[in-house]
Amino acid sequence: MKLNCVVVDDSSIQRMIIAKLVNNHPNLHLVGDFSNAIEAKSCMSVNNVDLIYLDVEMPVISGFDFLDGLKTKPQIIFITSKTEYALKAFDYDATDYLQKPIAVDRFNASVKRALDLYLLKQDIKKELEGEHIFIKSNLKKLKIFTARIKWIEAFGDYVRVVTEDDSHLVLSTMKSFENDLPRKKFVRVHKSYIINIDKVERFNSKFAEIGTTKIPLSRNKKEDLIKALSYA
Repeated sequence: MKLNCVVVDDSSIQRMIIAKLVNNHPNLHLVGDFSNAIEAKSCMSVNNVDLIYLDVEMPVISGFDFLDGLKTKPQIIFITSKTEYALKAFDYDATDYLQKPIAVDRFNASVKRALDLYLLKQDIKKELEGEHIFIKSNLKKLKIFTARIKWIEAFGDYVRVVTEDDSHLVLSTMKSFENDLPRKKFVRVHKSYIINIDKVERFNSKFAEIGTTKIPLSRNKKEDLIKALSYA
């Protein structure tokens, strides 16, 4: 795995040193090195960048001003000859703060920190997205994240999958569709309904409420719902 990097430093010598360190590291890919923030921002508008090695003191636009102008910020490792910017750097959620001249072992340590943080964010992203299933609707195969499904209901020879964004008709039986869903999160509460227990806002002896929709509960399924909610 390699992180895409840019180096921004107005000193040509320092820029060359850092670019060489990046090129020599097996987990980094140098997208470009720039003497000013304007050129770097232009590069980032057309390239995916995971990490910026950024000088603080630069003419016209400082490193901090540059970050203030970015809508989405990759990881930042500040590079500077002074220590007094360190506190402000971490206000910008800096991954690390390197003081010039940069020792190789200190540089490598900053890369490890950036890699660990990148992998952690990827794990969090996967967890938020959660499990998914593929459904065939209107002759199209769609990827649906199960965490976004609100409920499934019987619809003749089809089932209707209602998500946070849309609804889809799928040629399937309720039993078959139920088998494709994570059992800890989905409960068959009626012969015609399967619900995502994370979406239930309230329930009584007759209905489970998801938003403004009341889902009927079969008499013998209420206990299943209570049990599932107690483990959620």
